[in-house]
Amino acid sequence: MDLGLKGLNVLITGGTKGIGRQCAEIFAAEGANVAICARDSAGVTDTIEALKAKGVTAIGRGVDVADKHALKSWVTDSASALGGIDIVVANVSALAVADDEAAWEAGFGVDMMHSVRLVNAAMPFLEKSKAASITLISSVSGREIDFTGPAYGAFKAALVHYAQGQAMKLAPKGIRANTVSPGNTYFEGGIWQNIEQNNKALFDEAMGMNPMGRMASPQEIARGVVFLASPASSFTTGTNLVIDGALTKGVQL
Repeated sequence: MDLGLKGLNVLITGGTKGIGRQCAEIFAAEGANVAICARDSAGVTDTIEALKAKGVTAIGRGVDVADKHALKSWVTDSASALGGIDIVVANVSALAVADDEAAWEAGFGVDMMHSVRLVNAAMPFLEKSKAASITLISSVSGREIDFTGPAYGAFKAALVHYAQGQAMKLAPKGIRANTVSPGNTYFEGGIWQNIEQNNKALFDEAMGMNPMGRMASPQEIARGVVFLASPASSFTTGTNLVIDGALTKGVQL
């Protein structure tokens, strides 16, 4: 299937590892130009070189997405360098799963506000695109109460609500907005590898909840993100795509 991504311009936050990196790889493989950001500047450089090898324009910058001005500057500079913005993917999370006030502050500043600010900064460019879409990475923790802290789940749920509102508001302009809610996703250097190495009991408990007997790979989540964001999914907006291997038990109506 041709996803219609060739020549489009995509911005991804947290694009150097895990789901974000795989999104960048797939978008580039489909012919889209990609701009990424992450706190790890060295990782940004390595990722850009890998993306350029696919024959597309790839740019990036080391950015703390909780810094409003740095995030906006990256968006506007990326739009200028690429010649516009068609797709944005808000992927960064503070992964603040503790049950304390610091987790609420981190979740609000990173998960929630970086997504809102990314959308706001990109909006003037999205309004000029004929294939504009917004995709926010939520979590199954926003659907059900689990062993993560209350702040993490609350802000992931808020992202779904925010995207639904944007979908309704922006539909007349032809701009789509959706969320993707991954289940447990395992990759080298990721949170679940860290838990496996440092809290085996919790890791085994989580693994036991996965009906498929394993966690997702970043590629499996990223494929859903890319399809949902692409012109091939042009009539899909206001949707929360759950990719969790039947981990969650609640019925999504």
